[in-house]
Amino acid sequence: MKRLAVALGALALAAPAADISTSSKTTFTKDVAPILYSRCAECHRPGEVAPMSLLTYKDARPWAKAIREKVLDRSMPPWLADPRYGHFENDRRLSQKEISTLVAWADGGALQGDDADLPPLPKFEQGWTLGKPDMVFSLLEEIDVPAGGVIPYRYYTVPTNFTEDRWVQAAEIRPGNRSVVHHIIVFIQEPTSTEPAAQAASNREGRGPKLAGWAPGEQPKVFPPGTAKLVKAGSKFIFQMHYTPNGGAAKDRSYIGLHFARDAAPRKALTGTATNATFVIPAGAPNHEVRSSWTAKEDVRILDLMPHMHKRGKDFTYTVVYPDGRSEIILSVPKYDFNWQLLYRPQEPLILPKGSKIECVAHFDNSPNNRYNPDPAKEVRWGPQTWEEMMIGWFDYVVN
Repeated sequence: MKRLAVALGALALAAPAADISTSSKTTFTKDVAPILYSRCAECHRPGEVAPMSLLTYKDARPWAKAIREKVLDRSMPPWLADPRYGHFENDRRLSQKEISTLVAWADGGALQGDDADLPPLPKFEQGWTLGKPDMVFSLLEEIDVPAGGVIPYRYYTVPTNFTEDRWVQAAEIRPGNRSVVHHIIVFIQEPTSTEPAAQAASNREGRGPKLAGWAPGEQPKVFPPGTAKLVKAGSKFIFQMHYTPNGGAAKDRSYIGLHFARDAAPRKALTGTATNATFVIPAGAPNHEVRSSWTAKEDVRILDLMPHMHKRGKDFTYTVVYPDGRSEIILSVPKYDFNWQLLYRPQEPLILPKGSKIECVAHFDNSPNNRYNPDPAKEVRWGPQTWEEMMIGWFDYVVN
């Protein structure tokens, strides 16, 4: 499984209950451990965000019934894309065989099996998902987070001290204190920039200076081989920190780990958005539509897609309209979940000729039927806090 998962299952068709003959032969050591190690252990291990470890039989056995439920209802691992549109190389869904194996194990009494069948424990770099980074940048000091109140976005500057241009192949942000960190975005402030940090970081233009982000469920930023983010010599990192008090005073010192490209001349990855910041969602509206778009000024290749809304977000669709008038849905998220800020990487090259338009359509549920709705009696506009809303179709791309 990938990060923040309570790790397990997601396919389109329900898996049948395992028959007794199959269940009685399914054991943890031989059948289940290989699945948990390859699909779940990334998060379900000591020190990571999942609520329990699944590395050993002793760890996993009490959760057998819960595992069964999660793989059958496809709520884990979280994967929100409609399988009818696009294929994605980071698809988290379990195969039908994996689901059936986990169900059979639970139905058969969650047997341990022979220790000789147990595969070696997976190796992880403690504290990291992507492995040990080449370089780590932390906030320069611990940040005091009060016990209560509304905290506006805070911006902290961290110098890179790079004396030469560096190409970042992957970046992993780690919150120092998950209990109070709502999200983090790290932006690049180039040495020629004269903008104040907050203004530079809030720039939402098509080629904004975003390096990477962290939010519930968001995966580390990994660019395809041969592409990378350029961080120019003398640049600084701007940490946009959104803190949410939890009733007790806390401290945080978040950080980002960088993996540098090994390619001699990688192609420059850029960040774009199809954003609408002028919407007004009426009070009580159950299905309010908001649209946004972005037009390619040159031939580009899309690297990844990540829709973003808040607690009233209901669904989100990316459609490409080509210069010849042809249109194609490239990502549909029919049941958006604010708790899982997922990124989708197309499996096949997604080429947009110059003049192509990315059109995003989102729907918001501001009605009392939305159990996550902070206040259905109020109209809602763009804003940074979770009781406000956003409509952003993030994507990374390279000029083709």
